[in-house]
Amino acid sequence: MQVLSGMRAGLLAIAALVGAVSVANADDGTIRIRIFKAGFIIGGSAGEGVLTFQGRSYPLSIGGLSYGFTFGASETRFHGTVSNIRRPSDINGVYGQGGAGAAIIKGAQGIVLANQSGAVLSLAGEQTGLIVSADLSGLVLSLK
Repeated sequence: MQVLSGMRAGLLAIAALVGAVSVANADDGTIRIRIFKAGFIIGGSAGEGVLTFQGRSYPLSIGGLSYGFTFGASETRFHGTVSNIRRPSDINGVYGQGGAGAAIIKGAQGIVLANQSGAVLSLAGEQTGLIVSADLSGLVLSLK
């Protein structure tokens, strides 16, 4: 019986070590994206960007939908960091958010988003256009 509990404790220790090593292997990158958003009640967004990770650049494709109160159109240019990724493809996925905002000619934006793989985007930028929104939205990022 003591042998089994000793083995169980050893396996738990190995699992904890592997988990710690995989988090330690995560790296950061930088990102620049441009998103166009337009809508009336239901909105849509599309854009493109570049992920820079471990000295290489990877083009990105961006799309999304929003539902709630959205009226107008805007362009937002974001720059920031991507954290907790091990390879460029970890950025692929759906990033969800709920929020409210408005831009009349120009406005500042700042958001933090995460996907199902644990990638975290910390973005800041400037929005131009005429848009008012209070909605739930999903943004899909993928490598081209």
